[in-house]
Amino acid sequence: MSRSRLFGSLCGLVFLINLARIVFAPLLDVFIAEFAIGEATAGLIVTLVWVGSASLRMPTGWLLTKVPRHHVVIASGVVLAVSSGLAATATTVRYLMIGAFLMGIASGIYFVSANPLVSELFPSRVGRVMGIHGAASQIAAVIAAPFVALTLIVDWRLSLWAIAIGAAAVTGYTWFAARNTEMPAAGRADRNFLRSALSEWRIIATALAIVGAAVFVWQGVFNFYELYMQSKGLSDGEAGAMLTVVFAAGVPAFFVGGDLADRLPKVPYLLGIVGAFCACLLALTLVEGLLAIGVITVLLGFVMHMLFPATDTYLLDTLPDSTRGSAYAAFSSAWMLTQALGSSALGLFIERGYTYDTVFASAALALAGTIAVFAVLEWRGWLPS
Repeated sequence: MSRSRLFGSLCGLVFLINLARIVFAPLLDVFIAEFAIGEATAGLIVTLVWVGSASLRMPTGWLLTKVPRHHVVIASGVVLAVSSGLAATATTVRYLMIGAFLMGIASGIYFVSANPLVSELFPSRVGRVMGIHGAASQIAAVIAAPFVALTLIVDWRLSLWAIAIGAAAVTGYTWFAARNTEMPAAGRADRNFLRSALSEWRIIATALAIVGAAVFVWQGVFNFYELYMQSKGLSDGEAGAMLTVVFAAGVPAFFVGGDLADRLPKVPYLLGIVGAFCACLLALTLVEGLLAIGVITVLLGFVMHMLFPATDTYLLDTLPDSTRGSAYAAFSSAWMLTQALGSSALGLFIERGYTYDTVFASAALALAGTIAVFAVLEWRGWLPS
């Protein structure tokens, strides 16, 4: 029961952590008016959140070789509460940027420390708990825009204050729950970050090779999804609704994807998900009309979000206790960097005159080719699992 309470508090904390990463995007118009800045400066605020999320993942992995995981998780909640309060009180763009960057740092610290902890709290059902944990995070992505719209009735700062107060409360409860929980002994032998990460290079490289290109493409797809929908003839409102549908489909996908990750062979399962993503993306470039696009959008969002708990389960359930924290931190850092580059690459192709359909169809076919190669390698038994 005590572990369940701790897990519940972690689900509450990951909801706030992910909300903090996403909340700035629907506030950009407000920042432009409030601080008299341009679109480039406003966009930099969002960029700083994601740069912050990637920046300390590797150092956090090293810290986990010295400090228990739950202590680092609690520290991430403290950083989130303080940084959200700083951003909420900002009177200049500089302080707002500092607050946004620190909020991103909190998320990076959290995911690197909390994901291994969650897997070790319930080692017999890693996929299921990772799916539930991921679904709690995904709900934040779905409600971010309505949440901001509601707080704007009072003041834009209310959204950040709500995150700060919520983070303080949930972090306090997490500390209380951890004190009364017998923490898992897994990970205590992981005391050399570099050696542990290098010893698991085959698993890290395999995971990155299978899912790295997929999330690279996915970042470009969802960040430009509204513009893509508009290019297919949908109105602004319909295009925005399609983006919401993509994220909403991810909530049940985390549950289903995590549960299946416990039941199915892990590498073939990952290959199947990426293959299904290729098929959905290719189909999206071929269909026209609101109904057909809506159906493919649901399938695309569902399939793609299954990949995240499946990937975490592959890493966290395959890596041994003695290297799990360090190796997962190394993987997470590289994976975040891979994702971050996707939008820039897509924007570059679009600026050079290629259409969205051409770029996405080419990406889907290229991904399918890589999956075929890895399917052969898996059939020959050359991939670690």
